[in-house]
Amino acid sequence: MIRLILLIFFFLLSLLAVFKAPAYYIWLTAIVVTEYPLILVAITALITLSGIWIAPYRLTGNIIGIVTIVIYLSPVVRAYWVSKDVNEDMKRAFANASLPVNKSPFSFLSLFKATHPVAFKTVTYAQYPGVSLTMDYYGNTFSAKQPCVIMVHGGSWSSGDSQQLPDLNWYLAGKGYQVASINYRMAPKYQTPAPVEDIENAIKYLSAHAVELNIDTTKFVLLGRSAGAQIALLAAYTLQNPHIKGVIDFYGPADMVWGYSIPSNPLIMDSRKVMRNYIGGTYEVVPQKFKACSPLEFVNRQSVPTLIIHGENDVLVSREHSRRLDLRLEEYGIPHYWLKLPWATHGFDFNLNGPGGQLSTYAVETFLYTVTQ
Repeated sequence: MIRLILLIFFFLLSLLAVFKAPAYYIWLTAIVVTEYPLILVAITALITLSGIWIAPYRLTGNIIGIVTIVIYLSPVVRAYWVSKDVNEDMKRAFANASLPVNKSPFSFLSLFKATHPVAFKTVTYAQYPGVSLTMDYYGNTFSAKQPCVIMVHGGSWSSGDSQQLPDLNWYLAGKGYQVASINYRMAPKYQTPAPVEDIENAIKYLSAHAVELNIDTTKFVLLGRSAGAQIALLAAYTLQNPHIKGVIDFYGPADMVWGYSIPSNPLIMDSRKVMRNYIGGTYEVVPQKFKACSPLEFVNRQSVPTLIIHGENDVLVSREHSRRLDLRLEEYGIPHYWLKLPWATHGFDFNLNGPGGQLSTYAVETFLYTVTQ
């Protein structure tokens, strides 16, 4: 009976690889289910095998165990199918996008890999009355000046810091990019467009110190996650800086007006309160501010190439934001690519070597190499 109960529990858990999480802490569990599937496959297999010859509920337990293992493996299978089209789709989107070396977008063996930390130094890049802003700078050992990726963390515009999800910083530094992960002024004390001004000041600082930091000041790319993606997109589309060569949007809100009109599940997050704190009021009171911080409102024919990455099971930021941004970029003929991950939820890239992490990292590396050549 204990075996059967455990198998039923793990079966219910496996459904997070198919359906959206109904509450906040279950969402966090969904990241583990979809991006660390082999761990759960191993546990389920051990439970199944432990009683395969025990008569009570044997057949029922075996069936549940096998079905559960198949569901846990579904993100791996779907990642394989998505990977088959990534190369050709990105080549069409970005005029023969490529990498300098032959590499597969997804590999089963890479699920067993681990990432390794890279040293960084923390510097102050901007000072305002009452607040100093820092960035973590991941320099590489290449002798020639290299493009710089500016990382903008998530956290509902009110939390998080520059050391959030550092694995991609380590990876990109190892591939020859200079990486600057910034802290920015956060809500509710500071409101939009303060973080965009912070990105502008970060670029000024990096450009002023380009010799010592070994940066090619003509090649900056912005990358943001969640709330940080909204900031990065808005900065890329409004600063009109010719040295910003592209922007990467990990599951970011691109249409703040639409986002306020369709609030998220309250068991996940009070999205309207989060937006009010960042924007400075309700849509009814400050409608122009909502429009002014909606990145897609500023897309035009001069906008920079854009990479969009979003999981279809995202419960914090609806994929509708990415669909709307994709349509707007298409309307203006801006080179862009939307990597859709059917099984993935918000924050899926917590594991850089998981099914979603591998595909997104490949897309990011291909995009960076293409727009900075």
